Amino acid sequence: MSRIPDIDAFEERVAIAEYDGGLSRSEAENLAARAQGFANADAYWQWL
Repeated sequence: MSRIPDIDAFEERVAIAEYDGGLSRSEAENLAARAQGFANADAYWQWL
């Protein structure tokens, strides 16, 4: 991963996925992390 994660975009996508999509927080974080090129939320948070 050569790009710096966009935390604001991550948090916004998580909130939308939870509220509008009905996903759990964990599922929403994984979705948002994948949108930024990470395998999952764990990989995202480890990068930070």
